[in-house]
Amino acid sequence: MDTGHLDAGAARLKDMLMRGLAGEALAYQAFLKEMSSHLRAYFRKRLARLPDEVEDLVQETLLAIHNKRHTYDAGQPLTAWAHAIAKYKLIDLLRRRAGHEQRNDPLDDATDFLIVTDGEAAEAKRDVGKLLGQLPDRLRLPIVHTKLEGLSVAEAARATGMSESAIKVGVHRGMKALAALIRGKP
Repeated sequence: MDTGHLDAGAARLKDMLMRGLAGEALAYQAFLKEMSSHLRAYFRKRLARLPDEVEDLVQETLLAIHNKRHTYDAGQPLTAWAHAIAKYKLIDLLRRRAGHEQRNDPLDDATDFLIVTDGEAAEAKRDVGKLLGQLPDRLRLPIVHTKLEGLSVAEAARATGMSESAIKVGVHRGMKALAALIRGKP
């Protein structure tokens, strides 16, 4: 897996967006074109059973990215921000379809979009690492030990020297802080 290629692509996308936000119309058009290709691949992997929905979701997501572009924090990974928007659009589609159908499809069929490729996993791991690095130890360590390493609250407390209560509070507050960072609200 060539993670350098992924980093270069993400950096190029971010550069085009930032130049577009600064008023360069051609850079913004190039950003939207490249982002649409990225989103198309993202949705095709998740909607193998619903290929007719891909283009609509690409357009809905691009519109949402355009409408929310002012909320993007340049200090945060662009791909995490864009994938969060895409994920919500995908969930909206699945909810709409569930409302229109007889609800006889098992939930497992509707969650095929959760399948992640190696490249996406590496990219997500890098993005999560950057975000976690911004948290203080009292929030970061409980998340790392319990959510990423799979330790129990008691094991995480022993590993960090924190109380079990502090681990629980740290996970809760840390997850809220991560969500705020992803939304661009430190």
